[in-house]
Amino acid sequence: MSPAPPPAAARDDEAADPRLAPFDYELPDELVARHPAARRTDARLMVLDGDQRHHGTVAALGGWLRPGDVLVMNDTRVLPARVHAQRASGGRVELLFLGVEPGRDGTWAMARPARRLKPGESLRLTHRDGTVVPGVSVTLRHRGDDGAWALDCLPDRATVLAAAGEVPLPPYLGRPPVPADTERYQTVFAGPAGAVAAPTAGLHLTHELLAALEAQGVATARVTLHVGAGTFRNLRPEDLDRGRLHAEQWTVSAEAAARINAAKAAGGRVVAVGTTSTRTLESAADPEGRVRAGTGSTELFIRPGYRFAVVDALLTNFHLPRSSLLMLVGALAGVARVQAAYAEAVARRYRFFSYGDAMLVLPPR
Repeated sequence: MSPAPPPAAARDDEAADPRLAPFDYELPDELVARHPAARRTDARLMVLDGDQRHHGTVAALGGWLRPGDVLVMNDTRVLPARVHAQRASGGRVELLFLGVEPGRDGTWAMARPARRLKPGESLRLTHRDGTVVPGVSVTLRHRGDDGAWALDCLPDRATVLAAAGEVPLPPYLGRPPVPADTERYQTVFAGPAGAVAAPTAGLHLTHELLAALEAQGVATARVTLHVGAGTFRNLRPEDLDRGRLHAEQWTVSAEAAARINAAKAAGGRVVAVGTTSTRTLESAADPEGRVRAGTGSTELFIRPGYRFAVVDALLTNFHLPRSSLLMLVGALAGVARVQAAYAEAVARRYRFFSYGDAMLVLPPR
């Protein structure tokens, strides 16, 4: 079997860190989901219930939840953040506009290739086929320490993204976006815009499924974590050494905090939809394990040995090898359980990554 080739799975010297070996696995390339399921809830669902593994679809999620549980979703909205541009010399440039990031003001973008770009250079914006998008342009101001460029957008950022931006599909999908991606790479409950990647576990949920869960006594709550460009970066040895990840901004409303805390106090389980909701809830927890309302920045790196303060269960996708997301799942479910589950998912030909199938990790009985 040949492993899938996404950037986060690259087998370079940094990725060879032995501390990541328990989170490695081989994946046939054909199991990378290039397109979403026909319907959101058609995605397959593996349920980790103690030492048992069960198989169904997301449509049957309610059968695994109980009255009094609360399902917590990340409602960030994905920006049309990928923009194609052309230098005066005719050279092509791809820009990934950054979303809401702590400590960063103004408009910033990662550029590829970036080697020959110069401050003060103006870029014409184009469609993917190279035709020029009229009425919009960007000028490079200066390059930051992390390689991102500060930009001036003409006439403004919102107009540039509306006119020239496209869905920022992960590079490992290996295809350009199609019109259907505008809807499918966005949750049905997306609210404030600011992410450059989707909170992918939430892509499986529909209004009808959420209404059915509410009818059976499962509460829902929404939090916000704007997924940043750092999610595409390989884990580095220094990340493991310092125990922190790239910073992302989160928000928890007073209503959401009250609903989550009430469910927890009454004996209900907090079921996080995705790793981003998990990081938000754990970042917002006070020393007693209650969720605080507010806005903050988190660099929280959840890995085996972490003690969860809020989250009891997790609905998540199947993640890239050697990634911080897979380490988070291992922290909640146990590394050995996750290794066995992933091996079975490959054997049963589950679909992996952003448009792939889902796993529900339940707490011990």
